[in-house]
Amino acid sequence: MTNPTEARDESGHLIRELHGITLAQILEYLVARYGWPGLDERIRVNCFSVDPSIKSSLTFLRRTPWARAKVEELYIKTRTAEVLGK
Repeated sequence: MTNPTEARDESGHLIRELHGITLAQILEYLVARYGWPGLDERIRVNCFSVDPSIKSSLTFLRRTPWARAKVEELYIKTRTAEVLGK
């Protein structure tokens, strides 16, 4: 069985280390995967529920470390599950 903390992306980098992945790429991936309503359900912040856009969400997330950490954590969990086939 593969260790979830060792899940790797297509480039061979550990997903939990977010090598070369920008916040914009993370957000675009999550929006494509869950949509704005799904993101709002998982992470309750106004930038995902009130007139959401990539630009406004990036501005908020760059200024709000706790929210950025939640977005990165969701990305890591989602990608790890995807890579491990769950």
